[in-house]
Amino acid sequence: SGRTSQAPAPLDFFCIFPVREFTEDTMANVNLASVVLRNALRTKVGTRQAHDLVAEKIGKREVVGHGWNGMPVYADRVDYPMPAIRFKEPTRDVLALREKEKGDWKKLSVQEKKALYRASFCQTFAEMKYPTGEWKACIGAALIVTSMSLTGMLLLKAFVYEPIPETFDEEHQKAQLKRMLDLNINPIHGVSSKWDYDNNKWK
Repeated sequence: SGRTSQAPAPLDFFCIFPVREFTEDTMANVNLASVVLRNALRTKVGTRQAHDLVAEKIGKREVVGHGWNGMPVYADRVDYPMPAIRFKEPTRDVLALREKEKGDWKKLSVQEKKALYRASFCQTFAEMKYPTGEWKACIGAALIVTSMSLTGMLLLKAFVYEPIPETFDEEHQKAQLKRMLDLNINPIHGVSSKWDYDNNKWK
């Protein structure tokens, strides 16, 4: 006899789809977990690499603040006198002084205070504000460029440019002006408006 299709029993019908939904949800959760794990590992590796680069750049110098741009760099600036790192790497003497400075500062000598300052900073405010004489170099460079320009202009005038046309001399300029007045050029606002044709003189 031929096969006859039978509808699944109510219990079987309700058991099929929950298993399918559970499988899809489980796979989705597994995929999501793997993505999160990969991102976490990538972030951890990236952070470690960045930390290694920073350590290679600054050495053993201590990071003591945010700095003016958040980067572990040192620079003496009057407008932001708080660099992100110390100027020097710690030595035994400096570490001993830092332990000593935790106590009474009156017990520190002037030389010890200066040594502590120089370990963290390169210059004082007086040194940063002291004139550097940079303006002398700027003026010197400007004078050198100006002299080179004048020398080049004289050389071009002597060996490259042709002589000025004869129409630029005073005699030809007067003749050209007389010709313009005879032709009554620009009689309203131009040169002819300033000439008295009745008396042959300038107004």
